[in-house]
Amino acid sequence: MIKLKYPLHHYLKTHFGFDTFKGNQEQIINNLLEQNDTFVLMPTGGGKSLCYQLPALLMEGTAVVISPLIALMKNQVDAMRGFSEDDGVAHFINSSLTKGEIQKVKDHILDGRTKLLYVAPESLTKDENIEFLRKAKVSFYAVDEAHCISEWGHDFRPEYRRIRPIIDKIGRAPIIALTATATPKVQHDIQKNLGMLDAVEFKSSFRRHNLYYEIRPKVNTDREIIKYIKNNEGKSGIIYCLSRRKVEELAEVLQVNGIKALAYHAGMEASKRSTNQDMFLQEDIDVIVATIAFGMGIDKPDVRYVIHYDIPKSLEGYYQETGRAGRDGGEGKCITFYSYKDILKLEKFMQGKPVSEQEIGKQLLSDVVSYAESSVCRVIQLLKYFGEDLKEPCGNCDNCLNPKEHFEGKEYIVEALNAIISVRQEFKPDHIANVLSGVQSAAVKSFRHHQLETFGSGSDKDTRFWQGVIRQMLIHNLIDKDIVNYGTVHLTEKGYEYLKKPYDIKLYKEHDYEEDSDNAVLDSGPNVLDPELFEMLKSLRKKIAKEKKLMPWVIFQDPSLEDMTMQYPITIEEMQNISGVGPGKAKRYGEPFIELIRKYVEDNEIERPTDLVVKSVVNKSGLKVNIIQIIDRKVSLDEFADSKGIDMLELISEIEAIVNFGTKVNIDYHLDQILDKENQDEIYEYFRTEAESDSIEDAIKAFEDDYSEEEIRLMRIKFISDMGN
Repeated sequence: MIKLKYPLHHYLKTHFGFDTFKGNQEQIINNLLEQNDTFVLMPTGGGKSLCYQLPALLMEGTAVVISPLIALMKNQVDAMRGFSEDDGVAHFINSSLTKGEIQKVKDHILDGRTKLLYVAPESLTKDENIEFLRKAKVSFYAVDEAHCISEWGHDFRPEYRRIRPIIDKIGRAPIIALTATATPKVQHDIQKNLGMLDAVEFKSSFRRHNLYYEIRPKVNTDREIIKYIKNNEGKSGIIYCLSRRKVEELAEVLQVNGIKALAYHAGMEASKRSTNQDMFLQEDIDVIVATIAFGMGIDKPDVRYVIHYDIPKSLEGYYQETGRAGRDGGEGKCITFYSYKDILKLEKFMQGKPVSEQEIGKQLLSDVVSYAESSVCRVIQLLKYFGEDLKEPCGNCDNCLNPKEHFEGKEYIVEALNAIISVRQEFKPDHIANVLSGVQSAAVKSFRHHQLETFGSGSDKDTRFWQGVIRQMLIHNLIDKDIVNYGTVHLTEKGYEYLKKPYDIKLYKEHDYEEDSDNAVLDSGPNVLDPELFEMLKSLRKKIAKEKKLMPWVIFQDPSLEDMTMQYPITIEEMQNISGVGPGKAKRYGEPFIELIRKYVEDNEIERPTDLVVKSVVNKSGLKVNIIQIIDRKVSLDEFADSKGIDMLELISEIEAIVNFGTKVNIDYHLDQILDKENQDEIYEYFRTEAESDSIEDAIKAFEDDYSEEEIRLMRIKFISDMGN
């Protein structure tokens, strides 16, 4: 134990100006002063930095702080120098320093002036730095953002795995590992990898009382976001998207709809990124649209909402990103748009990665799906994920405020517990759901679980139902996830007791967001879908389709008609802003629909929601312009795709977007290279006379796989361009 002349509070006041410690800061600091390994799990804003800054000032030698971000290091060093008369009290070593500057840092350390040295793990591994630190007196090692060690963490960095061997080379000293987000699995991983399984653990609650969590179906997302922002005018918000392209598109859509918004992603020039970030911090703009590159180390206390346009890849990432709302204790709304199609897209992105990485990624996504689709209190689920139990529902999330129908779960729970035991408690929920519902998946057959008595014992219910039951059994602590073999479930002591003596437990019916997406109706204010108008528009569409000898969907698809019943367009310009219409289609087919809507609005004295008419943005991307140009010049599509480093299906998606916006393209030259004339006629005729929608899946089935997806999509482009634009 380091002997102190005065009580710890004295040094807190002297060095940092605070009268009292927050949470368990004092215990953590005392534990480190006793030279014990220390593990700290503390949510963002809890005061993690002080836990190593104060003991560093009080202990002999220099504390080595391992941190992943250069920008954060600089901020921390500047902050520490602000508390001290000597600038030499804190330094960093990284790739941004010259040789002369690095030498100055080393001199200050050897002179005993430097109490904190911040290094990136990459710098720590350099031989010259290892050799130097062996000569220095190291008081302790602080590993910040320690979740980076774990492959199961949301921000895995392989170089973090090398920290422990390097510490052994430099010389043993106490280790303090700190993280703001870590599941029990990640915690175990951190401690094992750092060789500190005996560390004293300090865990703060992850509960944020001021945050409201909500999941919405991903339908008319742009409009929903615009409506939300306009209803919360002047408030600061962050919108997260997974792709850089989506970030830029959405930022532009918000701008043309009168919202002060800017984009932020890692692909932008550093100066532009920095400018946009500063404008957000200084309140020159209200909204930043960003990838997850935004937010690390950003301290803006009055962010009032965080919207996820796309579902995040992990619950840890989600918790960290939503945690940027309401840091000042004020209002913080966390709204996420969810569609299972996005999950499938993320799984597709994982293809080609190492098998172990794919396995981990899929498991993390599975946890996200469980959270999104569950009808249980959102806060209970989040805290459970981080190893914390909340006894009572939060009363302030979408599931608490709009509870789903519940049912008696006793018989289902007993069935599920028996199924888990029958597979020796060695499998994941999806596998158990397959066993219960009688699905002979490849895994079920390979382990011969289709021969078990429990196989098909719950076949009157589908796998989705059983997955929901298992999720809620986790919440009730009847089962738990194995820490080592992450994802596999086993019975708890409470689960065994339940089997001996079952009792009534209410279970909630799970959300079906895909169903919500299919039957989406916006439910407030003047822009509720108008069923009467919808039927009139369908009748008009049918009439025009008959006259033109086309299938009705070629004129306008149902989502476009639905959009018309919400926006009531009465000019060609307004019709262009309807989902799936664009200028070409508006001019070709719009007039009779406009006339009908105009008369309907007048006759029924409808107040049109002009304030919520979402203006769309003409896609001016260089790629789209290029595509139109190369098609005009009859350049090979295959060669163009190769030159841009994209596959053919991606290029086709871009051409589809161009055509769907109403632009005519002529790809006959390419079609003639890949399909005989009679084959072209066959597919074209299918879309003209048989197809009930523009579904590619239905077309592939109709032709019994005679044609590839690529061929059918290209023919659909030709058909829509000819007949629809």
